[in-house]
Amino acid sequence: MAILIDQPSWPAHGTVWAHLVSDSDLEELHAFAAAADIPRRGFDLDHYDVPEARYADLVAAGALPVSFREMIVRLRSSGLRVSARERRGL
Repeated sequence: MAILIDQPSWPAHGTVWAHLVSDSDLEELHAFAAAADIPRRGFDLDHYDVPEARYADLVAAGALPVSFREMIVRLRSSGLRVSARERRGL
């Protein structure tokens, strides 16, 4: 059970964004996000989008830095991954 964060590499809205996920359950993710003052509106089905400016703080708070690929593999293994196909259907 871990909170994972990938490198900020997704440009939007004048900054670069990272993804914050749990490899075990969404309640763990929401609790970590709430403790770190990440707004719930940043949640997107299986992850939080977090700005580059928060990356170091989140790592210091216990998020484990991983590659985007490792993050996807661990999300799929946990059953929490929401695929692009599933996103289109929502």
